Amino acid sequence: MKKRIVVIGGGPGGYVAAIRAAQLGAEVHLVEKEYLGGTCLNVGCIPTKALLHTAELYHTLRHGAHGLTIGQAQIDWKSLMVRKESIVKRLVQGVAGLLKANKVELHMGQAVLQDAHTVAVSGPTPVQLTADIVVLAVGSVPVQIPVPGVNHAGVIDSTGALSLPQIPKSLVIIGGGVIGTEFAALYNAFGTKVTVVEMMPQILPPVDGQVAARLREHLVNLGVTFMTEARLSEIKKKAAGLTALIWQGSEQQEVTGEYILIATGRKASVGGMGLEAAGVLLDQGKIVVNEHFATTVPHIYAIGDCNAQIMLAHAASAQGVAAVEHALGHQSVYNGEVIPYCIYTSPEVAGVGITEEQAQARGLAYKTGVFPLMANGKSLIEGCESGLVKIIADEQYGTVLGAHIVGPRATDLIAEMVLAMTLEATVDELIATIHAHPTVSEAIAEAALQVRGQAIHWPPGVKVG
Repeated sequence: MKKRIVVIGGGPGGYVAAIRAAQLGAEVHLVEKEYLGGTCLNVGCIPTKALLHTAELYHTLRHGAHGLTIGQAQIDWKSLMVRKESIVKRLVQGVAGLLKANKVELHMGQAVLQDAHTVAVSGPTPVQLTADIVVLAVGSVPVQIPVPGVNHAGVIDSTGALSLPQIPKSLVIIGGGVIGTEFAALYNAFGTKVTVVEMMPQILPPVDGQVAARLREHLVNLGVTFMTEARLSEIKKKAAGLTALIWQGSEQQEVTGEYILIATGRKASVGGMGLEAAGVLLDQGKIVVNEHFATTVPHIYAIGDCNAQIMLAHAASAQGVAAVEHALGHQSVYNGEVIPYCIYTSPEVAGVGITEEQAQARGLAYKTGVFPLMANGKSLIEGCESGLVKIIADEQYGTVLGAHIVGPRATDLIAEMVLAMTLEATVDELIATIHAHPTVSEAIAEAALQVRGQAIHWPPGVKVG
């Protein structure tokens, strides 16, 4: 007899889980309260990257790089918004088509667990669903910070930053993590005066320090102002715009912007779902799961942002596949230690595995190989001299423990390092892999050679900063 699976949430975790469950022969129902594709597809990954792509092209044309002289490039903001929405619409329709093709029944509305096996859906067509298996894929929402003045008009979150009526003259971003840094690069390229306020000593706190420092230096050279070890205490409305009161140590400063973007992270979206009625345990606002993503109720699973293990769309998709495979009695494979991160600034940043700081904190015996992209022909052709590839490897065996890239196509290049780590490859195997010339990927082989002190295209003994 077919198992009935109810998936709550139609983002990259939920719709992928639904399709995989259907492939495995289950009767699948997917409930989505707002829009298919979730935050990522509608107000996150995809629209942000659509704008960033145009921003990069505009920056290139504006600075007359690559031997181009086209005249004064101008941004048609309304057309750009239309393009962004058309890309989103096309992909959302694609998701709907995939669900239909896999015979997943879609229900639009708010899902609430009545008990451990019953899901009530309120919406245009209310329905009550019984389930053998429930998959919670309800995503996350922006963190609301308790600061006076945060409700002033002009204080926006990442969703608001994607649909401004025009390019702002100035923007203050609270939070120098992935979201804040991407928006800083985006609006700086469009000519906005951008100030980023970050509580930690470095921007992109989880990222390898050398890579984060290299990106910060590049963005500073482009005109972005960073205030690190700084804390927002209040937002005031003044004639000149919104003013953020910022504490750096014992000094208070005022930073004014047309808009203030709160980009201080996201939290699991778990309210109003009836989790308590179903017996699902929460810990500090996130759903508790085991290694198979099962909650404290064995047939209820929680994947993606709502378990807060790692808030990345591709992690949610992988967890969704692993969860339904386990739920339906199949062997599942999920390696949470080998999940890449990608940051779509210009140049891009990407990484996988541990950072050098983590290797030091764990007391590991390791070696690093760092190769600067100023010595890579394809990077120079693409206009990037400030990037680097960094590999962290086990000292004894040369096994790759982590890799971090800042430079052109970093978000594509990292796939090679993810595969290397998945296969437990060594730097010697990377060295033995012939990389095409001219490509940015050659820098991976050179970084692997550098672990052994044998880089071909970098002078011996010259340190990379």
